Amino acid sequence: MIYRLRTISLYVCFMAAVLALSCKQAAAGNVFPANPAFGSNAANASSWLAGAHAGYNWQQGAAVFGFETDLQATHLNSTMSGGLTHSPPIIPLPASDFASTTALIEYYGTVRGRLGWSAGQWMFFGTAGAAYGNVELSSTFSTLGLRTFSQTSEQKIGWVVGAGFEYLLRPNLMLSLGYQYVDLGRIGISSTTTGISGPSSVTLSQAATVHAQFQTVMAGMSWRFAPGSSSPWAGGYAGGQGGGAWGNNAAATYASSSQFIVSDMRLKRDIALLAQRGDGLGVYSFKYVWSDTVYVGVMAQEVALLYPDAVQRDDLTGYMAVNYTRLGLQPMILR
Repeated sequence: MIYRLRTISLYVCFMAAVLALSCKQAAAGNVFPANPAFGSNAANASSWLAGAHAGYNWQQGAAVFGFETDLQATHLNSTMSGGLTHSPPIIPLPASDFASTTALIEYYGTVRGRLGWSAGQWMFFGTAGAAYGNVELSSTFSTLGLRTFSQTSEQKIGWVVGAGFEYLLRPNLMLSLGYQYVDLGRIGISSTTTGISGPSSVTLSQAATVHAQFQTVMAGMSWRFAPGSSSPWAGGYAGGQGGGAWGNNAAATYASSSQFIVSDMRLKRDIALLAQRGDGLGVYSFKYVWSDTVYVGVMAQEVALLYPDAVQRDDLTGYMAVNYTRLGLQPMILR
């Protein structure tokens, strides 16, 4: 008897909550939608360089002018991970939260003009021209068991400026030290996905960009093919170089939203009508097929007949979700 009285009391309280829910947002219970992660991150890189070069010089008095081309292998890998949070915060972060973005340059080359001034065995020069290289960008964002991914790889053409000096160690052997500022431009990627996480319809989106701009310092050695006594810097040459690079600035943002509640009656069980609003929309208690938690809410099939703008259908599964805010409602969980 005591058990029945307690059950009746709980049911009265339950009905009072349902009536309040049908008029305004519920003031008690755990509120959906879900709480997916979001955030941002940024990174740059430093790396080694190794390559080869070839060129040709002309000399008039102390002036030296010509052209040079080079090709370098490198590994400018700007990698960032993490940077996610929740609102309200979740500590520690769930294991399903993951964000990683990588921007990679594995080689670049240049074709440049050079203008220099010689003083005995020394020659100081400035240089400028075109640069080219391959830029890769990829990004992954996941939370609440959902995942979105995007990547691209582009051949880019940009520009380069620099300066340096060379030392004529022997008539046919030169040592050099040079600086280059290289800009291959920008690329960007973005992706989005929508899926079901528990009773919620969650949308994830991300956007990543990289400015493939970097600086280098390289030391080199060159062999001159036709050294001349009257013009010690004139003629063709080729050699190798190595050094370091830094730059390749990348950034990413990870966004999420969870505005719809999966309300398709095909995903529910133990459905019981609790009340009916003035517009004819029913308010029910139910359990999802994967949970024993009791919820209070509406049925998407009924909402679609009265308020079709408040219903969203998942293209992949065909299940329907309801935007409760458009109905002046907010779902509630009864423990």
